[in-house]
Amino acid sequence: MSAISEPKILSDIDSVLANRKMVKWTRRELAIRLIWGLCQPLFRFSPRLAWGWRRMLLRLFGAQIGSNVHIFPNVKILIPWTISIGDGSAVGDGATLYALGPITIGARVTVSQGAHLCAGTHDWRDPAMPLIKSSISVGDGAWICADAFIGPDVTIGAGAIIGARAVAVRNVADNMIAVGNPAQIVRSRIEQTIQ
Repeated sequence: MSAISEPKILSDIDSVLANRKMVKWTRRELAIRLIWGLCQPLFRFSPRLAWGWRRMLLRLFGAQIGSNVHIFPNVKILIPWTISIGDGSAVGDGATLYALGPITIGARVTVSQGAHLCAGTHDWRDPAMPLIKSSISVGDGAWICADAFIGPDVTIGAGAIIGARAVAVRNVADNMIAVGNPAQIVRSRIEQTIQ
């Protein structure tokens, strides 16, 4: 190994160690995460139509779940107590709610199969790459289509549609339809209904 590369390698190792020493979770949060992990079979292996059972489990772990919410058994939920889902919403087959920070889903929202809502990231500007617990908000009546990705600190407006496999890393206003990677606004839902 050359003398030129050694300081860089040591710096990288120091950054990784600094990241690992940062306090990211309280002992209470770690304990509840462990218990939630142990309860995963009760969630994941419940019958598909056991909507009420999964709502109850999530509420036991601090999630705010409205009435008549349908969450499929193979939805991946990292931290339930940071999730709020309004009445009549659905989270589809294989979706991921990576809720390091708060994820708020309004009423009558559809989060389709395979969608990924990612409320967490790392500060890439800091060599230690500290964890950032971000938030995501999805307004009433929005539709997050199949395999779409919603990034940290993104707000999806009421009635908005994020197209299949779109990557939303910026806010999308009410009633807008966004598609692509990165997601771009293609039209308004209001214009479509008026015509």
